Amino acid sequence: MTMKRHFVLAAGGTGGHMIPAHALAAELMRRGHRVALVTDERGERIPGLFEGVQTHVLPAGRVAGGPLGWLRAVREILQGRERARRLYEAFQPAAVVGFGGYPALPSLLAARAERIPMMLHEQNAVLGRTNRFLAGKVDAIATAYPDIRRLKGRHLDKVALVGNPVRDEVRMLRETPYPTLLPDGIFRILVTGGSQGASVLSEVVPEALGMMPLTFRRRMQVTQQCRPEDIEAVRERYSALGIPADLATYLPDLPARLGWSHLVIGRAGASTIAELTVVGRPAILVPYPSATDDHQTYNAREMVSTGGARCIQQRHFTAIELAKQMQKLALDPAALMNAAACSRRIGRPDAAERLADLVEKIGQTPVMDEIGSAESVQLKGAFA
Repeated sequence: MTMKRHFVLAAGGTGGHMIPAHALAAELMRRGHRVALVTDERGERIPGLFEGVQTHVLPAGRVAGGPLGWLRAVREILQGRERARRLYEAFQPAAVVGFGGYPALPSLLAARAERIPMMLHEQNAVLGRTNRFLAGKVDAIATAYPDIRRLKGRHLDKVALVGNPVRDEVRMLRETPYPTLLPDGIFRILVTGGSQGASVLSEVVPEALGMMPLTFRRRMQVTQQCRPEDIEAVRERYSALGIPADLATYLPDLPARLGWSHLVIGRAGASTIAELTVVGRPAILVPYPSATDDHQTYNAREMVSTGGARCIQQRHFTAIELAKQMQKLALDPAALMNAAACSRRIGRPDAAERLADLVEKIGQTPVMDEIGSAESVQLKGAFA
């Protein structure tokens, strides 16, 4: 019988960090453990996550803005570390798990000071800056991809491939078959650009869909996430094209919409890739060009190489190029169904369980023996 313990999860900033932490929290609580979340103000505002979880918002300075900004960040990091140490005195965690991003840094520094076992989860195919800084100080590093860039060779013995945990609502769609495509049936397109939408998708996608054959346009049904400042212009454009479109700045029922979609057009964030591959949906991916270390391009590679997606760099993402890719993929039902199957094949629906297994083990001794019994990872060409 598993001993019930306390765990602290440190995540913040964006949904890309928060969603896998949320999925892990749910799995640990199902096993009877107590979980506390340490986050920042942005992480706390993301709706629908961590219900019933003890949540603490701590200072977490971002190192930016020149010398004065650096000094302010150091002060906030130290304040956050001291508050985290006080939390640990009361909560007595068996381990602290960081999900990358600067909001996780103070909590992990506090865990190191208190000699509490700690581990990292890296959602992207490039090890993030905070995780690179902490890689030599933690007991284990869980990854979402078999090939991880910016990971030093001396840390490979700490690594276990577990995947990127997704929400229960998404995982439940794993066995939902790809929607039937009839010659005259509705073709559902989901366009999502992350938690705030993406203006480039609002500019390009309607124009590209307007270039498709009229018989196909009449079958389209679009759900698109837009920025508030873009939504009315996008609505007018779809109306002029005669394409039914459901537009919103936030999609609370995104998992359900993903389940009935025939094609997804969107960014290549880690959570997006994880959800697409768990459910098994084909996609046209447009990596965010300003992502740190261009990690979205590397996120997309596994899905593209196995045939589950096509990738268009934003500098080449024009209405003509998207229409060309749509002609190759969306107008061929067999190609779409094959892409859906390829996408599903690389999904890791058990990521939350595998990550929870590793979290439960890192308090044991020796930690490395436990990691060695997990799935090994061959990180070909991963060093940078």
